[in-house]
Amino acid sequence: MSKVLHVILTGGVGSRLWPLSRQSRPKQYLNIFSDHSLFQLAVKRNAAFSDGLIVVGNQGNRQLSEVGLEKLGITEYTDIVEATPRNTAPAIAFAAFAAQPEDILLVTPADHIIKEGPEYSMAVQKAIDLAKQDNLVTFGIQPTKPETGFGYIEYRENEVLSFREKPDLKTAENFIATGNFLWNSGMFCFKARVFLEELKKYTPEVYQKSLEAFEAAKDHHLEETSSLEIPSISVDYAVMEKSDRIKVVPSAFEWSDMGSFEAVYDYLKEQGHAVDEFGNMVIGSDSFTAFIGLKNSILVFTEDANLVLQKEASQDVKNIYQKLEQEKSLLIN
Repeated sequence: MSKVLHVILTGGVGSRLWPLSRQSRPKQYLNIFSDHSLFQLAVKRNAAFSDGLIVVGNQGNRQLSEVGLEKLGITEYTDIVEATPRNTAPAIAFAAFAAQPEDILLVTPADHIIKEGPEYSMAVQKAIDLAKQDNLVTFGIQPTKPETGFGYIEYRENEVLSFREKPDLKTAENFIATGNFLWNSGMFCFKARVFLEELKKYTPEVYQKSLEAFEAAKDHHLEETSSLEIPSISVDYAVMEKSDRIKVVPSAFEWSDMGSFEAVYDYLKEQGHAVDEFGNMVIGSDSFTAFIGLKNSILVFTEDANLVLQKEASQDVKNIYQKLEQEKSLLIN
């Protein structure tokens, strides 16, 4: 009998949340959002809809996932450990290979904030129902503003008309005005068999090299040589933008990918985190801090690096991370 399996993708560093997020402590494992990490919240949130858990991670975060799951009392799950990151298409393929062909995979990133409730439950159930009909299902979020940090889905009811890249502000404003665009959430639902069929059809090299790497793995621990032969490609490019089996679930639940300090700011403010009269916020320190002549600014404290930014410039933090990465700085470790 087929099962619904929650596949949680734990890769990614969260470069736009540097210096809080580092290679050794990616944002999905930070405890700044609640009593739980984003990873733990994602596991808890989807437990009600699933019959099992598949964690797709890497050597660097495997122990962090294990500790987080132990705190939730979860000891039985499938642990797939990648040797090197190859993006989301191979990661999902590994989960599909580990599942039974007719199992339904509910695929979510580990680093999103979602408000649980009827809207989320209805969206997941709708996605599962569509997946049972051999569709590849993506979740689209009703946009609340012209966001330039997300991809968009043009849709009509459950039909996907097109996928759009992250737009500039004017294009995003046009999307919102049109009224038939959704934010691309990066969440999916489909049968393992159907996903692998479409992956093999549209990107056969990714399918074949992923299969070879999976078969060469020991206890779902992939080895580096075969993994490096897999093309690095997102699931959107590899399958979702090509397949004629795509459906979208327009979703009204509150959602954030926590992909920027603007998103973190909004979340923490809603949770009661202190903000001064000019909209300035301090993250990471309880020391007295005064802002003079600044509005909507964020000061981020860590032991070895501090960051000061305008909230509206949050997307540019990744440029700092990339510069430090090029310099091989220890500040990203």
